[in-house]
Amino acid sequence: MSEEGPKPNYWLPILLTSIGALGIWIGSELFSSSSNSSKELQKLEQIFQVLDEQYVDKINKEEIFEKTISEMLHKLDPHSNYISAKDLKFLDEQTNAAFGGIGVRFLLFRDTICVTHVNALSPALYGGLKRGDRIIAIDGKPSTGKSISNEKVMARLKGAPNTQVKVTIYRKGKKLQKTLVRNTIPIATVPAYYMIDKQTGYIQIAQFSLPTAQEFHIAAQKLQAKGMTKLLLDLRGNGGGTMDAAIQIADEFLPDGYLILSSKGQHSEEKKHFASSAGILEKMKVVVLIDAQSASASEILAGALQDNDRAKIVGRRSYGKGLIQQDKRLKDGSNLRITVARYYTPSGRSIQRPYKKGYEAYRAEEQKAYAEEYFKPDSSIFVDSLKYKTRKGRTVYGGGGIMPDVFIAGDTSGTSLYLSELQWSGVFNAFAFDYLNQANLNYSLQQFLTQFQVTDQLLNKFTSFATKEFDVRLQRNEFLHSKENIKQLLKAEIARHLFLENGYYQVMNNHDHEVQRALKSF
Repeated sequence: MSEEGPKPNYWLPILLTSIGALGIWIGSELFSSSSNSSKELQKLEQIFQVLDEQYVDKINKEEIFEKTISEMLHKLDPHSNYISAKDLKFLDEQTNAAFGGIGVRFLLFRDTICVTHVNALSPALYGGLKRGDRIIAIDGKPSTGKSISNEKVMARLKGAPNTQVKVTIYRKGKKLQKTLVRNTIPIATVPAYYMIDKQTGYIQIAQFSLPTAQEFHIAAQKLQAKGMTKLLLDLRGNGGGTMDAAIQIADEFLPDGYLILSSKGQHSEEKKHFASSAGILEKMKVVVLIDAQSASASEILAGALQDNDRAKIVGRRSYGKGLIQQDKRLKDGSNLRITVARYYTPSGRSIQRPYKKGYEAYRAEEQKAYAEEYFKPDSSIFVDSLKYKTRKGRTVYGGGGIMPDVFIAGDTSGTSLYLSELQWSGVFNAFAFDYLNQANLNYSLQQFLTQFQVTDQLLNKFTSFATKEFDVRLQRNEFLHSKENIKQLLKAEIARHLFLENGYYQVMNNHDHEVQRALKSF
């Protein structure tokens, strides 16, 4: 849902009048089999009838109703939420880490769908699509022009497995017709893993979904086979996902019988999750990277390893989401996500940030905390009432989020407004696509990392491209200040087009001061 700014005042009476009735309506939907309408529901129907017959403008009753439900739930806590039936499909894709489609990455450039990568074993690969192709029609309808958007493209290319989609592609001056049979396309939730050196492995978890624990297990096995004895686990920017995946991954590190997590709520009995003897990383040295966007399942994993003295946590304080939600599908296909319990780390900490001041204040505090703790930790949480002990007696603190054992301040060196404009414009992605269509690069990943250089000549082409195609005009002084960052990002984006996230992060991590500082923590 996009931010649309302040709403006209006519929303206010509708919201205030409807909230009281909605609580009863939801209870009826969830728990009542009676077909008799309650007084509150009848009142709500009367309100909509009056609005329909007398309101000055035409109203969208469904939109008003759904906004009112969300407003009511946010008065309970910031993470209870209502998800409409039309938005539920995306949620299911994220939970299952898969969708029905053809298996391509694309960007919209020059009003055209440009294929930047074709997935292995995908319908697109079997159908003969290649990196560099332009998709100019889908099922006979043009897919070019200023009206095309990412959402429209995905809506037309996605579909149920075993259904057909016909695409017209433009390749080297020729139009080609392709009929593709959609299949299940997995979303990689462990997108990058590799050996940093002969002993140290790196694994990034981007989100926690149903397949994540298995993906992590396979990545860890592959790195162990290459000699990994130390692991840097990167949870930065990971907003969470399914709790079970985090528990299963924690189990890989913890000995049999160690507590991973406990939870309890007003209407749910206390549950405790313990490690089994099946972990393959119980002897592995571990450092975990977190930041202010590491939330929910990321905090479950980081908290379990910290409280059991199993890993050193480095970075900045995590988000602070310690509430557990449960989904309830309603009759119309929409979803009610309500908080049913709080979870506690093994030392007994609740890491949920306070939210008693309301939803808007909670979101504002989120931004404030991110800005204030970018360079130094918030010492206000270091008080006796929030003090807990790890398994070996080290002191850790509650009060919201996981405070790292080693704080790493954010790095703003080499930043500039010009660099920010380049990043927000999408020019790195578009230039990499254009460049690779013209250059004949034939590198392995290791060859690319050691041999490919972003020369001044290539940088000049890049800045000219940014001006011509994206109207990002060269600011000479800012360019010189950010030059090394621009070179790194450009090389990383070209690596992503060639080798996906594994290539991108190997380039970026070589110069990432947080990664380099974390490596010293072993």
